[in-house]
Amino acid sequence: MVVDDHPMLREGIAAVIEGREDMQLVAEACDGYEAVEQYRAHRPDIVLMDLQMPRMSGIEAITIIRREFPDARILVLTTYKGDARAVQALKAGAQGYMLKSALRKELTDTIRQLGEGRRCIPPEVASEIATYALDDALTVREVAVLGCVASGNSNKVVAGLLAISEETVKAHMKNILAKLGAKDRTHAVTIAIRRGIISP
Repeated sequence: MVVDDHPMLREGIAAVIEGREDMQLVAEACDGYEAVEQYRAHRPDIVLMDLQMPRMSGIEAITIIRREFPDARILVLTTYKGDARAVQALKAGAQGYMLKSALRKELTDTIRQLGEGRRCIPPEVASEIATYALDDALTVREVAVLGCVASGNSNKVVAGLLAISEETVKAHMKNILAKLGAKDRTHAVTIAIRRGIISP
């Protein structure tokens, strides 16, 4: 089953799978809600799941599918190689993580490996995860503060949006800069987007 909000990408994957004797596309979905419904209806051996979709994200869909079907085998197919996004997907229950820039042969080989029960994480993503594995992760509140800052809000506005004091926002920003190794607010936002901590 292929889950992606871009019809062209779904068609491209369908074309790649169509030429393989040992593979068959049984269902498609354009968002997380459809993915859950289609999984329940078709029980595919492998799911190729995008992360960034309307209505329900890939992470949410993976969580629901794996909760209902613990043996579900899910390969994330995404443009994001950030470590935070990959870790979220793997914690939600995905067994593989692949960048959309991967070659056709890599895709079919990875599908087969998942079918054999193996995990598949590309070296560049594994390297990103390893690089930051021992770092202090941002708290939920720090991610919320950084998300508000990324939208161009001042500390005062962020405080109002999150119903906390301006001093608390400043304290969170200080922690965020230290944890991300950032020079300033803009640098922190850039790092967080690249790593997939916040969405662009």
